[in-house]
Amino acid sequence: MRVTDPKTGATYFRKRRRRFDDDLCPRELTFSCYRRFAFFSKSLPCQWFLEALQTIRPRWPIDLWAWVIMPNHVHLLVAPREKTQVGKFAGQIKERVARKAVAWLEQNNPQWLAKITVMEGKVIRRRFWQPGGGYDRNVDSESTLRSMIDYIHANPVRKELVERPEDWEWSSARWYAGIMPVHLELDRTLPMFAE
Repeated sequence: MRVTDPKTGATYFRKRRRRFDDDLCPRELTFSCYRRFAFFSKSLPCQWFLEALQTIRPRWPIDLWAWVIMPNHVHLLVAPREKTQVGKFAGQIKERVARKAVAWLEQNNPQWLAKITVMEGKVIRRRFWQPGGGYDRNVDSESTLRSMIDYIHANPVRKELVERPEDWEWSSARWYAGIMPVHLELDRTLPMFAE
């Protein structure tokens, strides 16, 4: 679908993502903020994301194995326990966060609304997330799984936001390091816990 930014007149195509939900492979999901805006640079949107994840998670047969909230994107590592539509799970989380963010902007910072308003056909929408399904990758081996967890946790270090992964408040790295309390408990169904 062609999307037009009413402010700049720029157009782009919305990606149509093909997802593979037929197997039970763990999945790394990445969602980026619209135009890479740093919406998660403040704690309130981070809390909205975690609240959405905590609310939606029990409704789905999906385990959470790792996560990080960066200023302009989010990574999740999830594992379906049965065949399910992981994209719809992610969509519910994203929608809940976007609704809260747009409502907050309407009340507290309405001048920002023009920056996130787009036309999709004849419909005007406000974007919190970059259009499309985000990045979705099946993880097919335990070594890749370990690397993926390290990659997710190292994001704030690579961006020079902290020196060590466990220093970043908005990540599951603290849970893995045994630092309590944490914002979000993970599911102990990782293959390495079975060792």
